[in-house]
Amino acid sequence: MATNIRLMPQDTPSADRSVGQTFYRPDNYSADESIGLMMRRIITAVGQAVEAELVEPGGPTYPQWIPLHKLHMHTGPSTTVAELARVCELDTGAMTRLLDRLEAKGLVRRVRSVADRRVVHIELTDEGAEHAKRVPHVLCRVQNEFLAGFDEAEWKQLKAYLRRILNNSVDASARAAARKEKDDSASS
Repeated sequence: MATNIRLMPQDTPSADRSVGQTFYRPDNYSADESIGLMMRRIITAVGQAVEAELVEPGGPTYPQWIPLHKLHMHTGPSTTVAELARVCELDTGAMTRLLDRLEAKGLVRRVRSVADRRVVHIELTDEGAEHAKRVPHVLCRVQNEFLAGFDEAEWKQLKAYLRRILNNSVDASARAAARKEKDDSASS
């Protein structure tokens, strides 16, 4: 899913992101060396490790922990389904189904806005808040285990590299949209 957020950390040197080095070539491409596949494997492994620690019989599932955590960390006015879907990077239909399950477990509640009856806010129940409090502890423990052997400088550098890849992905999405628009207008 493309994001509209542009990360520009101070510790990442600025570079011309419009043209990059050609690191991968079709004639010698190996999927096992793909940064996309490596990142996917890391995300899957982290998710499985977190799920193993968080999920308990009858409790929230791993995908359900994400909105619980986001609601717990939310500091502004009440959150709507659309706002929660955006921060969890889900479509509103998927978020609604997820919230239905969380509400059935007694972890969230929907509260109709007094100011605008069309708006429904999502709130954690006391039980939902108790579950959500565990999330940061587990995420920190799991991620620190995955970073075993890194020193602080390497950790900061890794984050800077990942931010740069994320920025490049935003730039690449914009260039792809511009190419598509140009191709569409040329074919019209």
